[in-house]
Amino acid sequence: MTATQSDLASLSRYIFSAPRWYASVTFALLIAAVTGVGAFDSNYVLQDAWEGVFFIGVPTVVASVLTTPVDRRLGGQLTYNRASLLALTCEVVVVAVLSVAGMISALTPLGQQFVFDALIVGLSSVFALRLLVVMAVSRTSFLVSTIPAGIQTGTAAVLFFVYSETIRLLEIGGPLVQNALSRPLIQDVLSRPDQAPPEISSVVRPRDFLVLAVVSGLYALGVYGFLVVLDRPWRRSLGVSVLDFLRGFIGHVAEGTRELEDFFEQIGEQALVPVTDLSFRRPDGTEKARFVLPMIHPGPMGEIGGGNLPHRVATEAEGLAFVPHATAGHDFNLVTEREVDTILDTAAAAHDRIEYTDTATASVRTRSGDAKMLGQAFGDDALLVATYSPKCADDVEYAVGLSAAAEARSNGLDDVMLVDAHNCNDGLEGEDLGHVYPGSERSFDMLQAAGEAATRLDDAASGTLELGVAWDATEWEPLDGIGPLGVRVAVLDVADQRTVYVLVDGNNMEPGLRERIVDALRASVDVDAVEVMTTDTHVVNQVEASNQVGEAIDQDDLVALVERLVDEAEADLEPVEAGMESERAEVTVFGNDRTETLASHANAVMAMGGALAGAVILAVTAISVLVFLLAHSG
Repeated sequence: MTATQSDLASLSRYIFSAPRWYASVTFALLIAAVTGVGAFDSNYVLQDAWEGVFFIGVPTVVASVLTTPVDRRLGGQLTYNRASLLALTCEVVVVAVLSVAGMISALTPLGQQFVFDALIVGLSSVFALRLLVVMAVSRTSFLVSTIPAGIQTGTAAVLFFVYSETIRLLEIGGPLVQNALSRPLIQDVLSRPDQAPPEISSVVRPRDFLVLAVVSGLYALGVYGFLVVLDRPWRRSLGVSVLDFLRGFIGHVAEGTRELEDFFEQIGEQALVPVTDLSFRRPDGTEKARFVLPMIHPGPMGEIGGGNLPHRVATEAEGLAFVPHATAGHDFNLVTEREVDTILDTAAAAHDRIEYTDTATASVRTRSGDAKMLGQAFGDDALLVATYSPKCADDVEYAVGLSAAAEARSNGLDDVMLVDAHNCNDGLEGEDLGHVYPGSERSFDMLQAAGEAATRLDDAASGTLELGVAWDATEWEPLDGIGPLGVRVAVLDVADQRTVYVLVDGNNMEPGLRERIVDALRASVDVDAVEVMTTDTHVVNQVEASNQVGEAIDQDDLVALVERLVDEAEADLEPVEAGMESERAEVTVFGNDRTETLASHANAVMAMGGALAGAVILAVTAISVLVFLLAHSG
């Protein structure tokens, strides 16, 4: 992950789960009642609270109830939870505006008319905010979005119309409704000024509704202009709308929807990726363990795309499955979870073609620069595990991994399973996050180490193979940095040498933790070589962009757990046969440089969006003030 991509991932901390609709509505009514007590001045507190609920809470409730069906009827996707939370937020905006206006009115001679003018601004702001959210979430057109967006402001306007003397004051050459007002239906439904608080009935005039319509229209145009300016770079570079990204991102993190996958599918590209299967079976033919390495990146976050790939792969294996991290970065994120099915089918096809052998080599360790490689051969095939620890590193680019595997094959190997141990990083701070890209010194270090490992494996001692495995799902959860696969251990005994492979279902490790585990195992159990890996699962990154193994949990507890599992695996040692095969899967991934482009654009929106929104607000506010001056001068 690059620095730009980490900034994008960090945006998830600003998103929270939308509360249930009834919780939002209840809280909205409570706020309305409290506001009514402070705003109205009858002889009874309960009467004031009721008037607050009626004039402030009812528009919120109506918006909570009607926005979703109206929006969906028009082709939108707004849920009741989101609609209610939006209505509550808008109510808070109105209350805040009224509170500030009330304090100003009390300290100045502006009077009650100023408060009502401020209310008009608040209702117009509510309309603009709702329009922005509806367009972002539902992706309906500007004109269509104004209908559900206008429900809350429209309901408030209707209440003010009915509970003021507006209908009595409308005249066209005389009273417009002079005869109609004598009808009981009109009296009961459209004209109830006697039942309204004087703070409302005494100040509302017909022109106020015209001003509300004009100001709301200005705010709507401001929202439209704001979105057009933000959207243009996205359409030029990626061919998609920023609103598609916002809708998907909010929907995924707030409610766990799959809308973000629809966006990724629009920008994705086809790719061929190797899927390698290393299987260990008992002499009776039953599978004991399986290493599966699809050369994709298990991201981008949560269970979106391939975020939960390790768990999906593990559930398909007959034996205990190990799904370490491949040499691939975020450009090779799967765009949808459906693509995981293709990976599973390809892994099954590779598994069916495996030819087994009962001999293997002892493991070898090579080093070049910062890169270290642990290799072990099974027939003509080999498992290679690369690490840069104790130096920090993040994802290894796809091209670097392909080149390193090719370097190993050129030195006598057939199939190569090249694992990125992904076991030491210092988080997401700074410009250099340890990304291993083509042409870097670290990429050449990996190529050199892979080639040397292949050469040494050709001369390594060989013998019959014994394997023991153990695992613990642990009590830790994704928020602790540990995914559902927990901690898994494989011990291989060949030619009087024991090699331990530890796999933790997490996304990278805190610096030094890998060394602590290696040193503890060498001191407490009879092993000759150890490597610690993580799956790079992104189910641990739904809320936090950085949630590495050892960051949230007690590291001593993890070391103790690994020691226990190694003891159990050694007790589980038994003769096995091993075999490896690879197949290529055609899947849709983010694509070359698309992740970086997406991250850059999203970060630019965050950096520039605030300034642009401020400029738009200042412009429409200045025009609104002019509208109010013209209205009152008339």
